[in-house]
Amino acid sequence: MADILLVEDEPAHAELVRRAFDRYGEQFRLVIAATLQEARSQVAAGRFSLIITDWRLPDGEGTELIDAHVPVVVMTSHGSERLAVDAIKAGALDYLVKSDSALMDMPHVAERALREWNHVIQRRAVEDELRLRVSDLEAVSRLSTALRTADTLEDMVARLMDETLALMNTAHGGLWLYHAVAGKLVRVAARGNSEAGFAPTIEANECIIGKSFSSSMSVAAKEFITDPNLDSRNTTIQPGWGGVCLPIHTAHETIGVLLIGVELPREITLREQNLLTTLAEIAGNAVHRTQLHEQTQKSLHRLSALRAIDQAITGSMDMRLSLSILTEQARTQLNVDAVSVLTLDSNGQMLEYCIGRGFDTKFAARTRLRLGEGYAGVAALERRPIFAPDLSVTGSATGRHELSTSEFFRAYYVVPLIAKGHVKGVLEIFHRSPLQPEPDWVNFLEALAGQAAIAIENAELFETIQRSNTELIMAYDATIEGWSRALDLRDHETEGHTQRVTDITIRLARAVGVPEEALIHIHRGALLHDIGKMGVPDNILLKPGPLTDEEWVSMRKHPQYAYEMLYPIHYLRPALDIPYCHHERMDGSGYPRGIKGDGIPLAARIFSIVDVWDALRSDRPYRAAWSDEKIKEYITGRAATHFDRDVVSVFMALIQ
Repeated sequence: MADILLVEDEPAHAELVRRAFDRYGEQFRLVIAATLQEARSQVAAGRFSLIITDWRLPDGEGTELIDAHVPVVVMTSHGSERLAVDAIKAGALDYLVKSDSALMDMPHVAERALREWNHVIQRRAVEDELRLRVSDLEAVSRLSTALRTADTLEDMVARLMDETLALMNTAHGGLWLYHAVAGKLVRVAARGNSEAGFAPTIEANECIIGKSFSSSMSVAAKEFITDPNLDSRNTTIQPGWGGVCLPIHTAHETIGVLLIGVELPREITLREQNLLTTLAEIAGNAVHRTQLHEQTQKSLHRLSALRAIDQAITGSMDMRLSLSILTEQARTQLNVDAVSVLTLDSNGQMLEYCIGRGFDTKFAARTRLRLGEGYAGVAALERRPIFAPDLSVTGSATGRHELSTSEFFRAYYVVPLIAKGHVKGVLEIFHRSPLQPEPDWVNFLEALAGQAAIAIENAELFETIQRSNTELIMAYDATIEGWSRALDLRDHETEGHTQRVTDITIRLARAVGVPEEALIHIHRGALLHDIGKMGVPDNILLKPGPLTDEEWVSMRKHPQYAYEMLYPIHYLRPALDIPYCHHERMDGSGYPRGIKGDGIPLAARIFSIVDVWDALRSDRPYRAAWSDEKIKEYITGRAATHFDRDVVSVFMALIQ
């Protein structure tokens, strides 16, 4: 039955309409009002399917009854069609011109009006649904765009929270993500009363938030405080608030929970829940993508750090330089407050501070721990990492209570440094707030420990090699000096001849400008200048008188003998210039090869002057020593023929 309100101030017209509707029986129930005020009272008292009203009423115009929720048909007199058009513009469904036949046909008008109104209602419903869909799609688009432009997880979570709350027209919400290492949901964003109302960390199956996570289903609550899923241990939220918790999914797992809160009497509608579910799915993929991106970036940075450390280790044997780079990279990449390296002393009993970063006091630099003492000593002794999450409880166990108290460190991690099966020390991590090491974090720390052990091992090996090389070089030089003394004895040279000419040759070479690194080879060459005489027979070498031409041929072979003896010894090859060429002359008249001028090695040109000077100043079996003036005259007189003129000038200045 359709309730119809007829507003007509002419009783005859109203009666005519009533009789027309009576013919339809119970299909219609007609209510008649004669004035606008009476009509308003009827509308307020009941719900009508249709209002048919005269345009002009004693107390107003019928168009004042037009309502967006009830169809209205306006009746006008002949000649008032303009008024009818105005009525349609004002929102009337239809109009009709008054006449007896029109009034008698009023039931058909009502049927037609109700059918048309049903079409209008359906069309409005479709339009409303389309508007809602467009609004939802725009919301999804805005959120997707906002999440795509976020650079970090923190930024992305903040944008997700703000966009979602703006869309839902509320200021209250929060986001919890699952932390695999802690095994808990950790709050990463909160707005409004959710920040104070819900705990920052929640077990995966506790409270309404944990229930949503563990079940991977949305959980709605008309009022949080009275909801059976709420756990009072995890919330301090006040009455008068409700909302919904939605799981955040990726393609493979649930990674968190989104909570949206509203103030009563408002409730989250089913349509809003469906929209939030879509937004949560978008958020899940965005969070997962951002986490993967950050993990990739972190891995790249850590690989770059390991590469930098590796280059430092391979490019330098300075252990402190390598460990300095390592500790700085460890502090940066592990995001901790302080890092130190303790090395094991040469006796293998004490751990001593080597280098550190991030300490505010000098206590760390004073560290000396026995093996087995404190966490560091135990880690080294038992060859295992040790993690102390709360030094306020176990600070004394570090063996350095004053360090943890003065620096306010909260968490501590120590890893032994092991290279080739030997403990080299420990790598220590200190942090002033709680640490929750993830597997990647621990793996990187262990990789750093491996690098530190290699750096220490390389430095020790290099030091050992350097020490061995030094000892070997000293042994070589001692052997060479022994050979030179033996040659002096065999050749009946004046005692100390070889040492004297060696010392003066070094002084002269330095004065001439020979680089310091070349002097060691000149020193060895001078000591071995007559090593070739070992191949000269004693009857020639020790002959007290002048040598025959045939004997001189044999004697002049000793530079060649020196070359053949020393060249196979790679260590002495750079020292060959003097033993092989010190009898060559500037004019090419020397031996064994007759080379001349700058073709004669500088070392040989230097030594030849000194050798002649010392030989002429010494008594020999076949002549007495010369005076210094005679020797000077002899050497200067042979400058440019026997000796290098420039070197002679420097030598003469030197012996003054």
